[in-house]
Parts: sequence; C-alpha cells; structure tokens
Amino acid sequence: MKMAVIGCGGMGRIHARAITDIEDVELVGVCDEHFETAQAVADQSGTEAFATFAEMMDRTNPDIVNICLPTHLHKKYTIEAAMRGKHVICEKPIANSLEDAKEMMEVCKQNGVRLFIGHAQRFIPYYKQMQEKIAAGAIGKVGVAHMRHLGAYPGLRKEWYADPQKSGGVIIDLMIHDIETLQSIMGEVESVYAVNKKTDKMDYALVTLRFKSGAIANMESFWGYSGHFTYGYEFAGSKGIIKFDSHDSATVFVRTPSSKGEPQLYLHDGFQYLEIKHFIACIQFNTEPIVTSEDGYRALETALAAYQSVETGEPVLITR
Repeated sequence: MKMAVIGCGGMGRIHARAITDIEDVELVGVCDEHFETAQAVADQSGTEAFATFAEMMDRTNPDIVNICLPTHLHKKYTIEAAMRGKHVICEKPIANSLEDAKEMMEVCKQNGVRLFIGHAQRFIPYYKQMQEKIAAGAIGKVGVAHMRHLGAYPGLRKEWYADPQKSGGVIIDLMIHDIETLQSIMGEVESVYAVNKKTDKMDYALVTLRFKSGAIANMESFWGYSGHFTYGYEFAGSKGIIKFDSHDSATVFVRTPSSKGEPQLYLHDGFQYLEIKHFIACIQFNTEPIVTSEDGYRALETALAAYQSVETGEPVLITR
C-alpha cells in the first residue's frame, strides 16, 4: 500500500517517520509549499519531495493521502484526494466548521473512500489504558472527570496558530483532544459552559461539560505555559479513581478502597505509528476505526458550542 504526506511541518515529519516503520506500506512522496522543508523530510525518510500536491499525486499515485496541514486547509485537500479516489488520513480537528466537516465526510462517502481523523490521544498508551480500565469497571460508574493540556504558545512559532480563523484557537486545536476522549468514555454531551482568556501571547480556556448520564467533566487547556508540555487526567467513579500526570509520573495510577493504589506502568512510544497502522488495518480489513469521522465531527460540534458559551456567558445546550 502506498501513502503520501502533504504538510511537512512538525506533525508531517512525525507521520513520515512513522510510515517508514510500518510493514508493507511505502511512503512514496512528501509535499510542502516550501520545497526545502519537503526535501528535508524526504531526505530523512528516504522518499521523494514535491512542491505541489497535484504533481505528487500524478507522479506517485498513492492509495492513501496523509494530511498534516493547518486546519483551514483540511477541507480543500481532503476533497481533492477523495475526488482522485484516495483514502484520507487527516490530522485533527476535522475542520473549523461543521459545514466543512460535513462536506468532507460526504465527498469521501460519494467517492467510496475512507476518511480517518487523527485524534492521536486515543492511541497514547496512558490514555488507552485509562479507557480500557474504565470500560472494564475498575472505578465503577464515572461521575466526575478532570483533563488538562498546558503548553507553549504555538503562535509565536507559526503565525497560523494565532489566527482563530485558521487554527480555531486553543479549544478547537488543543482541547478537542480531551473533548473527543471524554465523549468516547462518557457518552453524549448535554450542555457546555466555557470561559476563554486570550492575549497576543497566550490562549487559556476552561470548559465544563455536563453529560446526559449526569456526569460532569472539567477541561483546562492553555497555550502560553512557560514549563514543559504537560497533560493529565483524573476520573472519579463509584468504586475509585484513576489518574495520570505527565509532569509528575510516567505511570497510570489507580486507587480503589480495596487496593493500595499501586501505579501501573505502561511503557510504549510512537503513538502516531500506532494510529496510522490502525487506520491502514481498517482499510485492509474493512473495519471501523477506534475514532470515526463522525466522532471527529461531534468533538468539533462540542468545541464550537464552547466558543458560543464564551460569547454569550451562558451554558449552551447540545441537541441531536
């Protein structure tokens, strides 16, 4: 199976490297509007560099296009790839608007190709283990959850992050990881309440989700944090808690009344490799992915509701 990557920034480099490690998959080309950037990635991954998408597609004829571009370009290249009959792996978020996301999904369906959205958090072992333990009943019925991501302000490095029309801001670009994860665990969201503070060097959001099950989740995401990139979670259930903090520990910690709360180590790296390999298997065996394009759509819907709450100062009900 042949795969091509468009977008050779940080994520594109990571994806290109991961693809070269997957058995029976050939990275046939990488593309970026800045050709020297594409060439550097091509040299590192042993493939050919291209300056335009059309040239790469005409010359390499891949089976899958891996889109690692800024969010506002996802729709354009997803549709172009689908119209050529190519499956698409697109970085999260699916798009900046529900209209664009819906069109992407419809065009892929009309052309008989698969659309995968790269919500890579679901493949990070610390999160995957947490979901497996919650699903197995390790902490009982979940009532409250807290999730967070804190990192440097990317707009100082790449201007498109600072433009909410392109990146969607911290809620759509970063917090959407936690939104999608929470919805996969706790089900349908009933209402969203959010606050958001922005300057030219920071973007901070605090969002509360109330689920139809009655559970509550608080999420905190911050662009502008001066320390190392930090992420973590804590889920409290009827039988115990499960938590992880990347700043303090390399383990997932589970505590119940009958346990001593011993940490459980899960060592692995390269979750983009796991994500891409999973999507390829879904194509090969015609199976459903862990994260569907519909999941990506619903995560965006909740993120947009959060921004609506920021504007109105009121909770926003989600009706489906």
